[in-house]
Amino acid sequence: MTENAALTPSARARELVRGAFDMHIHIAPDVVPRRVDDLTLARRFQEVGLDGFVLKSHYTSTAERASVVRAAVPDVMAMGSITLNRSVGGMNALAVEIAALEGARVVWLPTVDAVNETAGRTQPKPGDKVPVWAAVQYGLRERGIEIQAVPVVDDSGAVLPETRDVLATVAAHGLVLGTGHLSRDEIFAVVDAAHEAGVAQIVVTHPEFPSQNLSAEDQDALAAKGALLERCFTTPHTGKVSWERWLENIRATGPGNSVLATDLGQVDNPPVEDGIALLADRLLAVGFSEEDVYVMAVTNTRRLAGV
Repeated sequence: MTENAALTPSARARELVRGAFDMHIHIAPDVVPRRVDDLTLARRFQEVGLDGFVLKSHYTSTAERASVVRAAVPDVMAMGSITLNRSVGGMNALAVEIAALEGARVVWLPTVDAVNETAGRTQPKPGDKVPVWAAVQYGLRERGIEIQAVPVVDDSGAVLPETRDVLATVAAHGLVLGTGHLSRDEIFAVVDAAHEAGVAQIVVTHPEFPSQNLSAEDQDALAAKGALLERCFTTPHTGKVSWERWLENIRATGPGNSVLATDLGQVDNPPVEDGIALLADRLLAVGFSEEDVYVMAVTNTRRLAGV
């Protein structure tokens, strides 16, 4: 069940996460309604002492847009990204190259068009809660626009040449790689290939999300390979995983291997600028130390932001 969207962070949490970056948000402009626009959010981040965010779109590069936000609100570092879904050509190293030249910071592997992600490609069952992005996919298909999935490995599980080209481009520009909505086996294959390509910073995107659903053992193995595990607010807040399991996975893998993010921006969820502090309150309430929370919320997010 979705929790009350009117949650308020404590003053303690606000102060503890001062200087943090939110490396995963979905805000306006977008192809679906969002809670807040990028310029307004930058000003709100400035007010609560957060240093920056990454603009994520499932459909287009946000690098140019981020540069406009930085010019308008220079005290907050808005960063761009690109997500390698079909709308940008899938595993398209040229699209990554251009995004990097425009100043992008993060490259996500396929999300809505991942072979592993069936939401948006299969008709929902009665009572299913359809993500807003899945509704977009349904709408496109109803208009006769067929969207092919974007593979990152072949039928035998070997990493595709075009995936390796993308990884080489990510490495060449020192970008952060997010694993998107890939499956467990795809994630392991890509993390290994990314290391081979010289990618320095790898984030396993919301490992508790239903289409990832990685065990604590798998998460620990990925952390041992140097990947950070992204702990998103929306995954437990919207009931995709229990808070208990979300917290237990952090305990099992260690705070140093986790990075807090929100994945916020949905109209019915709490304000984006509150998400990191709300996570801090949740973690403190169950016994994590202030140092643990600071590492996840500030140290690791600043490391990914490159500051």
